[in-house]
Amino acid sequence: MITNDTQNPGNLGMQFAPEWTDIQINDVRVQIVLPQGATASDVKTTQNFYNSTSTVEGRLAVYWEIPVLQANEQHIVGVSFPAKYLPNYTPPTSSGGGFGNLAGILPLIVLPIIAIILIIGVVQVARKSSYSSPKLSMETLGVKRGLTAVEASYLLDLKPTQIVTEILYSLLQKRAVWTIETKPALKLRILPPYENKTGSKDNPLRYYEIDFLNALKADGTLDEEKLAHTIMFLRDTTEQKMQGYSRKDTIDYYRKIVTQAWTQVEQAGTVELASNAYDEQLLWLMLDPNQRSRTETIFQNRPFQPNPLWFWWWYGYSNYHPNPTYKPNIEEPAQSAKPPTIPGAEFANTIATSVEKTSNNIVVNVEKFANSIVPPPPKASHDPAHPKADCVCACAACACACACVSCACACAGGGAH
Repeated sequence: MITNDTQNPGNLGMQFAPEWTDIQINDVRVQIVLPQGATASDVKTTQNFYNSTSTVEGRLAVYWEIPVLQANEQHIVGVSFPAKYLPNYTPPTSSGGGFGNLAGILPLIVLPIIAIILIIGVVQVARKSSYSSPKLSMETLGVKRGLTAVEASYLLDLKPTQIVTEILYSLLQKRAVWTIETKPALKLRILPPYENKTGSKDNPLRYYEIDFLNALKADGTLDEEKLAHTIMFLRDTTEQKMQGYSRKDTIDYYRKIVTQAWTQVEQAGTVELASNAYDEQLLWLMLDPNQRSRTETIFQNRPFQPNPLWFWWWYGYSNYHPNPTYKPNIEEPAQSAKPPTIPGAEFANTIATSVEKTSNNIVVNVEKFANSIVPPPPKASHDPAHPKADCVCACAACACACACVSCACACAGGGAH
């Protein structure tokens, strides 16, 4: 799929068209991960849609959102990058050419979904000497690294309200939202510069954070059905990222990540270092069901030194501490005075209380929210997309998902599956 880009000498390029059918497809999201070392300054992309960049396992990734694909509409996205980033690759001589209207990357929207996946097939072995029961086996790619703490929370079976709380805390960490009320349900407001619900070039929002902000109603409360959509899309996206990987090994891997996060806090030499480590690792620590007791143990003999910029902490302290003595400057947090040191037991209690009450009061009607989360769709058919094909194409979340790289171009051939 990667050929010479004749419009940009010295570059290689790739074009990709999401699957098209004879019906309209909504909300198509595509991600292309560039070779190791490629930077935004020397990568060009098509201008078909708003696009932006992120990082996937240390490599530059480019994202597109296609709001609507009309029936049989073929929309091509493409990238062009210096050939030096694939030094051992020889492009095919039978194809190539220009890659259309390419320009520098435009950092506007981050809505990621992985469009190309690898699956290694199932083999059934028969013996000549005697019959035996059929056995199915599947090789996997091992551990799926690169998931965020919020995506890992789904794999670790956190409840939907707990996952939403994770998303809220990730937005608090980015200073994207603040709390107006907490009872009978949360009422939030979006802070600048996040009114556009996409973030900034230096601090973009992830797809589930954008969906969370889109679930906010005009009065600041959360729409239960839209919030359920946020959870379902997070679930479907994580499941798609997991295709071909070992679920058990991946879950064990992220449990170790949580353990390592606690170790960083425990081994911090000073109060300030321990407090900073807790702040940096907060979203991973929240995946531990014993977060409260572990926090109490770590800080029982030392206090906690909060920072005025830590919105996630002041959210809990301002709203759930029985007698708060400090009020942060929400509009200008950097101008806030240094907050007082807090006894460790008091800190642990406030953290646990804020997480628990947030999960309980995330929406007005928890039952409606739970009932709006529909079960995942049945697995896609694995029948060949084309006669005598060795791999499978299927429409996954309205974006083409290919079972092997060699058939990626065939996915752009259209046709309903």
